[in-house]
Amino acid sequence: MTHEEYKKIITDAIENEEESYSFYRDVAKKTKDKNISAIFENLAKEELSHKAMLQDYLKDTGKKLKFDLTADYKVAESVDKPKLSVDMKPADAIALAMKKEEEAMDMYKEFAAISTDKEQKEAFLSLAVMEQGHKTKLEDLYVGTAFPEVW
Repeated sequence: MTHEEYKKIITDAIENEEESYSFYRDVAKKTKDKNISAIFENLAKEELSHKAMLQDYLKDTGKKLKFDLTADYKVAESVDKPKLSVDMKPADAIALAMKKEEEAMDMYKEFAAISTDKEQKEAFLSLAVMEQGHKTKLEDLYVGTAFPEVW
């Protein structure tokens, strides 16, 4: 894999962060539950910080990508995924958001695994941990929404 191909993957990751930001922001505005709204507002803010970190790797003056160019990070498996929509049922929207966070977490773990620079590896591991935190929040929310009888 070439650096240009890795840059394309980072660009796609930035787009995913933007998409997640928009979705979380819209859900936060749409929901009537203040606690759920606050959770989604915080998730939206965190997605913007992830986007900024990734953008640093694409800037000529920013951090340089240092990957093992022989690695396969298997991002293609997540390609034909439907666009997020705030018109979904709440449980379905949360489930889709939860799956997106899981995919982002896995992708950042793969990026960390193939990083040859310690600082870059730590940055991607940090992103993976943040995405895992998002996933956990959404899983808790999903259980309460999809299975209200467990409350």
